[in-house]
Amino acid sequence: MSSQRERPEFIQLEQGDDVPSIRDRISFFHGKRILLIWPEEGTALTRKLDLVLIQREAMRRAIQLALVTHDPQVIKHAQELNISTFETIGASERSRWKRGRSKVFTSRFQRPQDTAHEPEELMPVASRVRAEENPESPARRRLTRLIVLVLLVIAIAIAALVVLPSATVTLNPVRVPLNVDVMITADPDARNVDIENATVPATRLQLTIEETSTIPTTGSLDLADLPATGSVIFVNQTNAGVTIPAGTTVSTSAGTPIMFRTTEEARVPAGTGQQLEAPIEALQSSAGEIGNVESGLINTVVGSLADSVTVLNINPTTGGLRRSVAAVSESDRERLLAAVRQQLQSRAYVEMLPLLEESQFLIPETVQIIEERSDWTTFSASVNEVTDSLSLTMRATIQATAVNEGFGQQVTFAQLAQQIPRGREIKQNTITYERGPVNEVFQNGQVTFEITGTGVVESQINIGQIQQRLAGLEVNEALAHMITELDLVPDDLPQVEISPEWFGRLPFLPIRINIRLIDA
Repeated sequence: MSSQRERPEFIQLEQGDDVPSIRDRISFFHGKRILLIWPEEGTALTRKLDLVLIQREAMRRAIQLALVTHDPQVIKHAQELNISTFETIGASERSRWKRGRSKVFTSRFQRPQDTAHEPEELMPVASRVRAEENPESPARRRLTRLIVLVLLVIAIAIAALVVLPSATVTLNPVRVPLNVDVMITADPDARNVDIENATVPATRLQLTIEETSTIPTTGSLDLADLPATGSVIFVNQTNAGVTIPAGTTVSTSAGTPIMFRTTEEARVPAGTGQQLEAPIEALQSSAGEIGNVESGLINTVVGSLADSVTVLNINPTTGGLRRSVAAVSESDRERLLAAVRQQLQSRAYVEMLPLLEESQFLIPETVQIIEERSDWTTFSASVNEVTDSLSLTMRATIQATAVNEGFGQQVTFAQLAQQIPRGREIKQNTITYERGPVNEVFQNGQVTFEITGTGVVESQINIGQIQQRLAGLEVNEALAHMITELDLVPDDLPQVEISPEWFGRLPFLPIRINIRLIDA
């Protein structure tokens, strides 16, 4: 009696379980009561042989078996093997279990002597003779098929009603431009980005380079002027011969006199009208280009011989030249020094560019010479030295400031985001940044410059939420909801297209509602 009240072990069968799997599961028990529970749908172990093999394993382990099943064939086989069957687990706990047959097969010594027995007579002790099936009546089978068919048609209709309809909803969310101008301070002493104060870290770069340049000189040094030379004809005005000493002065008579002197002694033969040609050159006071006079202009004898002879140049005088040479001036040195300094800064800017990190930019206004020495500066000539050109070789240390533009964009975006109205969001693909010129460069190395950030702000549209909210609504209800609840362009109402048109409402499945946003 106590064994009947002992709670049994449950083994739940699955459709398709076979004998080896069940035998393995009960092999863990010994001297227990085991309740085999058939699946709710389908069946298992439908052959009598299956139950025989399991019964044999249970007896070997002193296990008492019982079944919970509704399968009439299994119940029939269990009755033949004296195994208890129940409709529910509760019924198995309230009823007494059968002990089962101790022998399922007969030995060869127990076989009937009369071999004329029919198979039906041997079925209680035979394990391989299949039990007859109880065929269902044709009417019952037709009714079952009809019910199944009707249920299938209804299921297909419901599925089609839910799955087939689709809709496309076109929305035009509000979009407005947004821009902000931010004055950024780049500070070499800063370590982090300070969004509130619009301050970003800056980096100092240094290079020591050398540059050489040459310019033509613009100074001049005056030399002695070259006198003009030529010849004159002396005409005797007396009957005696006239001696013309070297150095006799003759001149022009028009305007400011231009003075010449004879370079050789000459004697004009005696007799009125006698002539003699003598070489002349311009005096120092008339040297240079001024001494180049045309023929016939030298007509005056200066001194005591003026009453004895007359003079006239038949040919022009030539060769007069004012001479000066190129030389170094102080302005040349200053001009060349300024030019080399500019070249040093320009070259430093170019050589610093490869040293920049990604997203960094070099501020041209901060490129400056921070060290230059006299022993680093060598001119090719000194002031007033005669030369056509002046060269300078100069070395200097150049410093410049570099800034990570991404830091400035972070500050700009933060201030841009502060202007976004509630319920709207900025479209990331519309954000642009434009860096302006440097505003000011301070002695402490700080630099201020402006960055302009622009973007397009649009309404926040949660497509998944809209699909859930619109599912199953009639068209008018859906339009009313979108007009009142969504931030859309006032003059552009939502468009709803339903397929098939006769459906009259949006699909019940949210996934079948396609939300399309009009791009700006």
